[in-house]
Amino acid sequence: MRIHHLNCISTCPLGGRLMDGRTRGILERGRLACHCVLVESRNELVLVDTGLGLRDVADPRGRLSAFFLALLSPDFRESMTAVRQIEAMGFDPRDVGHIVLTHLDFDHAGGLDDFPRARVHLVATERGYAMQQKTWLDRQRFRPQQWSTRDRWTVYSPQAGDDWLGFECVRDLPGVPPEILLVPLSGHTHGHTGVAIDADDGWKLLAGDAYFCHHEMEADPSCTPGLRFYQWMMEKDRRSRLANQARLRALHARDGAHVRIFCSHDPVEFEFAAGRRIDEPALSVQPLRGVQLAY
Repeated sequence: MRIHHLNCISTCPLGGRLMDGRTRGILERGRLACHCVLVESRNELVLVDTGLGLRDVADPRGRLSAFFLALLSPDFRESMTAVRQIEAMGFDPRDVGHIVLTHLDFDHAGGLDDFPRARVHLVATERGYAMQQKTWLDRQRFRPQQWSTRDRWTVYSPQAGDDWLGFECVRDLPGVPPEILLVPLSGHTHGHTGVAIDADDGWKLLAGDAYFCHHEMEADPSCTPGLRFYQWMMEKDRRSRLANQARLRALHARDGAHVRIFCSHDPVEFEFAAGRRIDEPALSVQPLRGVQLAY
């Protein structure tokens, strides 16, 4: 299993350095990743999360909430959508047979429309809560405008599965290569999951929005104040979110040499994994110099 790391449209939040920890000032906008993974299997491609898509780029006000457009100001570049990066890498987007979602937030599911043939896999709890649109914030974050392919969604019970490296109810997905596993990591949303991939060079675990800053995986965890507030604002179950962060931290401490954990939005983790700058699409295979992960 070979994997490719894609940044599928950065978000540029208010607060600058208070958010990403590396923008020069706090009056500038920061830059966060939208880290997705393209998996090459023997017969087809599997995409883990989609980021924002072509229709979001073309009509952001019709697709996304005014609240998040103002707060995050996504860098709407068509070349950074998953479908355009997949094409630029020489693949046929029609070969994306499956999409595995960590959750249904707008910045993770906006590209679903770009892959109408793909079977989409997610936890039933996530679909249920997203469709209920219970609260004002739910209506801002979960955008039915992005769900034109919902008849191709396959959902799974969060209670079924096996143990895997300290996590329960971890399962493979029918039709998806068995090297790809769904790992429940509720808290950020009720049906939030990570996705583990047994790649050619060891396990990779995309933890989605279970954490936001690479320093949260350190023995003495820390986070930028802006991202700490954002995680609090967006969480659905604080106790579960913090417990799952602790389990990820323990896995990193115990087996970090064999399981590479990364979240969806940390730019340092993305650049380390992808070997290129956050604002570069997946076009070049040249190694990136000067990028070091801080743990």
